[in-house]
Amino acid sequence: MGERGNSIEPDLTAWIGRQRLFFVATAPSGSGGQVNLSPKGLDTFAILDERAVAYLDLTGRGVETIAHVRDNGRITVMFCAFEGPPKEEPA
Repeated sequence: MGERGNSIEPDLTAWIGRQRLFFVATAPSGSGGQVNLSPKGLDTFAILDERAVAYLDLTGRGVETIAHVRDNGRITVMFCAFEGPPKEEPA
């Protein structure tokens, strides 16, 4: 299940740093647009501190991600453990 927190803890920072692939999802405002979901990688995501991240959007076929972010400022980033153990919940 997804989580929302107020800061990025050191254990999560380390786990994210081990992931080679992640996904970015955006959607335009209103009901007329489509969701854009794209796989990303190539060291384009960095954690700057416990409350800030940086993401470099490398465009492919189009520029939907940045267009949606400029439209409404919303973006979802999802990390998955494709190698090694998944992120474990604290006991």
